[in-house]
Amino acid sequence: MWLVAEDKHVEYAQEVFSIDQSQDGKKLSLLCPTSKQYRRGNSLNQPTLTIDIEAVADGIISVEATHWKGAARKLPNFELFPDGPPSVDASIKNGDAGTTISSGPIAATVSSNPHTFDIRFHSTDNSRKLTSLLDRSVAFAYSPPPGSMMQTGDARDFQHYILTQTTLGVGEQIYGLGERFGALNKVGQSVVLWNADGGTSSDQAYKNVSFWLSNKGYGIFIDTPQRVELEIGSERSCRVQTSIEGQRLKWYIIYGPTPKDVLSRYTTLTGKPNSLPAWSFGLWLTTSFTTEYDENTINGFLEGMRNRDIPLAVFHYDAFWMRPFHWCDFEFMASHFPDPKAQIKRLKESGLVSKISVWINTYIGQASPVFQEAADKGYLLKRKNGDVFQWDLWQAGMGIVDFTNPDACQWFRSKLDALFDIGVDTIKTDFGERIPTKDVQWFDKNVDAERMHNYYAFIYNKLVYEALQDRCGKDEAVVFARAACAGTQRFPLQWGGDCESTFEAMAESLRGGLSLGLCGYSFWSVDIGGFEGYPDPTLYKRWVQFGLLCSHSRLHGSSSYRVPWLIDDDDKTSQGCTAVLQKFAQLKCRLMPYLYSESLEAVKNGWPLSVRAMSLEFPEDRTAWYCDQQFMLGSKILVAPVFDESGEVEFYLPSGRWSSFWDASQTIDGPKWVKEKHNFETLPLHIRQGTILVVGKEGEKRTNYDWTKPENHEVRMYEPDGESSFPLCDPEGKLVAILRTTEDHGAWRVENIEVRVR
Repeated sequence: MWLVAEDKHVEYAQEVFSIDQSQDGKKLSLLCPTSKQYRRGNSLNQPTLTIDIEAVADGIISVEATHWKGAARKLPNFELFPDGPPSVDASIKNGDAGTTISSGPIAATVSSNPHTFDIRFHSTDNSRKLTSLLDRSVAFAYSPPPGSMMQTGDARDFQHYILTQTTLGVGEQIYGLGERFGALNKVGQSVVLWNADGGTSSDQAYKNVSFWLSNKGYGIFIDTPQRVELEIGSERSCRVQTSIEGQRLKWYIIYGPTPKDVLSRYTTLTGKPNSLPAWSFGLWLTTSFTTEYDENTINGFLEGMRNRDIPLAVFHYDAFWMRPFHWCDFEFMASHFPDPKAQIKRLKESGLVSKISVWINTYIGQASPVFQEAADKGYLLKRKNGDVFQWDLWQAGMGIVDFTNPDACQWFRSKLDALFDIGVDTIKTDFGERIPTKDVQWFDKNVDAERMHNYYAFIYNKLVYEALQDRCGKDEAVVFARAACAGTQRFPLQWGGDCESTFEAMAESLRGGLSLGLCGYSFWSVDIGGFEGYPDPTLYKRWVQFGLLCSHSRLHGSSSYRVPWLIDDDDKTSQGCTAVLQKFAQLKCRLMPYLYSESLEAVKNGWPLSVRAMSLEFPEDRTAWYCDQQFMLGSKILVAPVFDESGEVEFYLPSGRWSSFWDASQTIDGPKWVKEKHNFETLPLHIRQGTILVVGKEGEKRTNYDWTKPENHEVRMYEPDGESSFPLCDPEGKLVAILRTTEDHGAWRVENIEVRVR
């Protein structure tokens, strides 16, 4: 609190000297000297900080702290309010407590006490205190400390930082910040928002999202794609410190009051996820990464899955569909795939699979002629001396596609179009994290290299997603993306990256998915069985159960295949890998009426479909905020994966009566911690009290079918009441009927009370 690092010099805003109010009543500008202004002479040779507070949308206020206003505003910037800025009910009032600016239900009050620095954020009706900026909470810093301010005339010798410290209340917990694999509650952690290809077992992350959610009913979005460092109760235990290198720092405080409300407003600011087609919810099978495969291998896998009655939706060609050292040149390896268009056509016509996916990235090895083509046309990132930026990381002599060049974007899209022409339906957009920042020059000279590092994931995935939309249709596009930053939730879906084949990594992956979902990502997947290593049958089957209850499900590994009969020597018993995969793949098909309805609600509001943190559904339950080994599948189904070889599992049921999906007569009243032991045919799967659940008929093997027809579904009731309802939507997203419960002579029954023309 008192001891500043030896290599830093910090200047804090000490008081609010003056307040300027905008004429439209939407903005305050605070002049904040770094010393108390007791007399006129105190204003000389003294830095100031300017703090702008603005009402930008109902429930959202922006705060921008600036040292030197003349610093250039560098690009790129996040695309905010992509659907257009909403209206705002803003006002500024002066009272005894100070000056208050309100933006719908949220307000900020600047204290009127002389020689103080005190800004409080609260609900407009003053019923809830959110957070605050108090003494020594907004500052800039130099490193190294200048001996004299004359030295800062040559700023090249110094790093300049700006920071804010919002108060962290008693019992307050912080969540989100992207797909993070450590403890779900971030209090006590130092977090760096900087995309890195680090796997799932460290504090590095592929998906750094500059948004965090508090259990106190608000969230904060940090409006910069550059490197952000956060000390979350870890430097000062009662504050969250946010710091960046630069002259200004802007963030938005977003009010709920519920966590669902916060996410809805946050995704209005940064963009809602798009909906996904029903076929994408089915099981995806890949070749795995470094395994040897060709057309015969693929046929063998697909025929093996069909013969074992395991429904597949997508087959994915991973990296080695291209020649070694040539990635990514978009050319099938002729020795293994002499006629890929004909092969893909045969696969689809045979009914073995309906959709095809291929792996790409934006790195191009110099062995490929495509590298020279891109280099000659100026489509690759360059060094400051004009050379193409190259290194031997990943592919020998690889270059990186420069998406700030519009011609490079069109060229890249032409390569994608060629894939679509041969029958490819969806793209796995791998990598995008290893974007250099030193000695690089982007085509767009207004772009700052530091800001491009994280932001590259946005422009990469946006380009591919929009290419798919143009070819397949707005709601038929699907990417399978690894890297992300704020806003990429608009281009679903994302998967968890390279996890190990262990129970610990399975739990790490779940924590990552929960954290990402708390940043407005509706859809998420994971490599079933783990990516690195060789899963034993027990782990594989437990991961199958977990993975088939995520929004999207993919079998994928690194150096070993993931078809079930190779995991356990084709055990044909009911406890074998094949039987377990068959059961849970078919279970997902049966759940599609529920899943698809819930997915439409999720994208409308910016909520996760699965995995959904318990706190979103039960925000008033303190225990729910701590649950990181279970999740909600939509709003009605609770899932508790088994993370132990013994089959034992302990999970928490919030208040209410919960019914087992496997046997509705088995009910448990919460709140309660429950211990159970499960064989491989089941896991804890419990339905919330008051639920009407529409599921497909027993034995359903499709995810894209007309489940609205009575002959294709069954209706279940779980402890219904007079408010139970279910919106039945068809696979195109149209509302067909609303099912509600009515009481009939002491018994409940379901009836259609509304039907719309399809």
